[in-house]
Amino acid sequence: MAQCALGIRSLLLEAGDGAAMYRVSDTVRSTHNQDGAIVLDVREGQMFNVNFVGSRILELLKSGSAESEIVDQISREFEVSRDLAESDVREFLQKLKKIQLIEGHEPGVAV
Repeated sequence: MAQCALGIRSLLLEAGDGAAMYRVSDTVRSTHNQDGAIVLDVREGQMFNVNFVGSRILELLKSGSAESEIVDQISREFEVSRDLAESDVREFLQKLKKIQLIEGHEPGVAV
């Protein structure tokens, strides 16, 4: 993945159950298919390819799922242990935060 600097604040907030909550940045557009997704940062003109699991994580983020909900869903859908799903989801989210494609938010609060 290419690196980019959007200047968007990257926060880690928690849902009531302690789960991290993120939202996809307003400058991100994506298209999803059976192979994964193409993600475009319109501000920086950067394009990224993600596999099917990454695509599913992005869809769950867009629907407002907390990190723990995403882990549970990935574990169920891809029939992997919760520990493995948690590790992979956390690593993917950290990469998205690093290139500022996602940002933290409080549930129910418009940003």
